[in-house]
Amino acid sequence: MTMEADAKKKVIVVGAGAAGMMAAYVAAQRGMQVLLLEKMDQPGRKLRITGKGRCNLTNTAPLKDFLTHVGSDARFMRNSFSVFFNNELMDFFESHGVPLVVERGDRVYPKSGKSLDIFLGIVTALEAMPNVEIRKNVRVASLMVEEGAAKGVRCADGTTLLADSTVVATGGMSYPLTGSTGDGYRLAEQCGHTVSPRYPALVHLDCEEKIPDELVAFVLKNVRLTLTDGDGRKMSEHFGEMTFTPTGIGGPIVLSASRVATGPLHRGEKVTAHLDLKPAVETATLDKRLISDLDSNGTRLFHDALRLWLPAELVPMALKNLHIEYYKRLNQINGEERRRLLKFLKDFTFTLTGTGNFEEAIVTQGGVCLKEVNPKTMESKLVKGLFFAGEVLDLDADTGGYNLQLAFTTGNAAGRYC
Repeated sequence: MTMEADAKKKVIVVGAGAAGMMAAYVAAQRGMQVLLLEKMDQPGRKLRITGKGRCNLTNTAPLKDFLTHVGSDARFMRNSFSVFFNNELMDFFESHGVPLVVERGDRVYPKSGKSLDIFLGIVTALEAMPNVEIRKNVRVASLMVEEGAAKGVRCADGTTLLADSTVVATGGMSYPLTGSTGDGYRLAEQCGHTVSPRYPALVHLDCEEKIPDELVAFVLKNVRLTLTDGDGRKMSEHFGEMTFTPTGIGGPIVLSASRVATGPLHRGEKVTAHLDLKPAVETATLDKRLISDLDSNGTRLFHDALRLWLPAELVPMALKNLHIEYYKRLNQINGEERRRLLKFLKDFTFTLTGTGNFEEAIVTQGGVCLKEVNPKTMESKLVKGLFFAGEVLDLDADTGGYNLQLAFTTGNAAGRYC
């Protein structure tokens, strides 16, 4: 680090997750006295379970592509990404004894396949620093602000802790059992910050239509999912793999789509999901293929012939939605029925009704308004010496390692300038 700090300067970091631990490490490297406060009995609880226990640390996509996966105002991250991006994050962990591997989709994981190793890499580095104290089971009740400057924190047990600067890195509201219960939003609002509405994101979507039991957990590959609003305007489009849940749809492309859908759905707005089961084939071309298949298989029964175009698991749902007689022969299918089949294959729609909750959500959408935070330093524009890092900010991204990179990068920036 090129920046310097007064060796006697003290910083309190509230929250020992990915962002908080990185902020503490970088601040300590600068010679600051760091007090890292964690309200749970152990630091890094969410980090230890992320990515289903595998920890998708980051993504090797170039900056331009990476930013397309970041929601809210992706431009906010340009400055801090120029200092600490995916290569720097990978170098950090490999230099602290955590070998990494790049997998499909440019996703970076610990070579061991264990998120615990990521946690151990950074917490071990922190514990080796004599100017870092990690204090557990400490809940911060409020921030101390005097004459527009951060002066420390007041704890729930009545203790007052003084510091020259304070970093709030308390996480969001997803996976609340790990300690992410929205404390940082309350602390920010106490200081006059605007906090945008929070919604569960990267989560399954519920739909009005009943999902047959035999479809639950069934995976569809290479399909296209498009979301439209109440006026029929396209909101987003996603290609890849999805699955069915007991109450709706899930899987990778649905998680990404949920970032667009969650706000409108929680506000009671209409959102429709359109599923294209044959995205590689144009509608007109598929229609010609259907005509040919109907002609060449004329004596086959409709329910049996559906296997020509659909996996067996989808046949019951197709029969229910198409309203075509079960034992009708293909040479009896009329033009209107063929068009209904074509629409099912190219535009099978679901009326979305809601999302999974924060207990299931991977990240929180919404948070501390970015316009009130310096994008280079992560310092509050309202309170001198107050910094924000990680999910407490109004920053979220797609699955694929993007969210953890946001946490570590904003933590790095806060640690450099606090």
